[in-house]
Amino acid sequence: MPKQTQIISLFNHKGGVSKTTTTFNLGWMLAKMGKRTVIVDTDPQCNLTGVVLNFSGTTDFADFYEQNPSKNIRDALSPAFESKPERIEGVDCVRVKPLDDYFLLPGHLGLAEYEVTLGIAQELSSSIQALKNLPGAISTLLRQTGAKMGAEYMLVDMSPSVGALNQNILMSSDFFIIPCSPDYFCSLAIDSLSTVLPRWKEWSDKSASLPTLRQSTYPFPEIHPKFLGTIAQRYRPRGGQSASGFQRWIEIIGQKVSNSLVPALRDGRMVLAEEVYKSVGSGDGTYDLAQISDFNTLITIAQEHSVPPFALTPKMMGRVGTVLDQMLNSRARFEETFQELAKKILALTSENDS
Repeated sequence: MPKQTQIISLFNHKGGVSKTTTTFNLGWMLAKMGKRTVIVDTDPQCNLTGVVLNFSGTTDFADFYEQNPSKNIRDALSPAFESKPERIEGVDCVRVKPLDDYFLLPGHLGLAEYEVTLGIAQELSSSIQALKNLPGAISTLLRQTGAKMGAEYMLVDMSPSVGALNQNILMSSDFFIIPCSPDYFCSLAIDSLSTVLPRWKEWSDKSASLPTLRQSTYPFPEIHPKFLGTIAQRYRPRGGQSASGFQRWIEIIGQKVSNSLVPALRDGRMVLAEEVYKSVGSGDGTYDLAQISDFNTLITIAQEHSVPPFALTPKMMGRVGTVLDQMLNSRARFEETFQELAKKILALTSENDS
């Protein structure tokens, strides 16, 4: 029997921290390293789906939904959310070409329509029987999809909000990563998450213990999601390192993670053992998984070709001479960064003892 899929959510309720590109690039690298991987688009903006399928407008999404019914997260959840006389089933995901072990569970522009219903269910399902199947529906879909695809890893690209969908998704995951940008607003976001995530965990523990939800068609799981670390992104390098202004915020955020977020998560069993983090040598700080500089030109070209920057060929780059040499050097640094990040993820997830 294949090993159960490890679900890793990438979450920060602050926008603009490159969750989507990190999900795509990390998933590609894991697949390239021989780990069968599914990436999941749960953001109603559907940027991940657009990147993978090279969509350019909403008509592309409409055509895809019409030609591939039930091959997206919203339609796959509809048996529970729209009370259809059928069961939730794992999705036959879209292969991310040209890799053989990399797949996408596409998002849907209308997924946000389920937000209000799910929020009500998560508050009232213990007293209103008709809502009891909703809190466990997302977990059921993700687990069944992972099993159907034979995936070892599933990476979930989440929207920047603290709504019911994100609460449910993160609390149904095995692990989570917090992408960050080195700035004041992300520092505030870490303060907020130190309060929000423990509150979500309290709700999750309570929900998993309710007989109504445990005995539903889609039982809500008893899971203790583990924090893997942060990823600092979108900074401009100088002399091979982050510029002093960015480095200052990277350090401030690192201190807040160590001194505020992790202690808050520890009480809810949402962290690994301290020595596990230290054993992987996570960046400059204990919980710093990677620092990814802003390779603007490479990323733009990569998005045009629906590949990560490290998968670009010289032909795709369309440059010659010194400019091409510089881009190849940037590509090599980018690839090395994601190789190291993927290795850390593999090491950390293999140590989970929950």
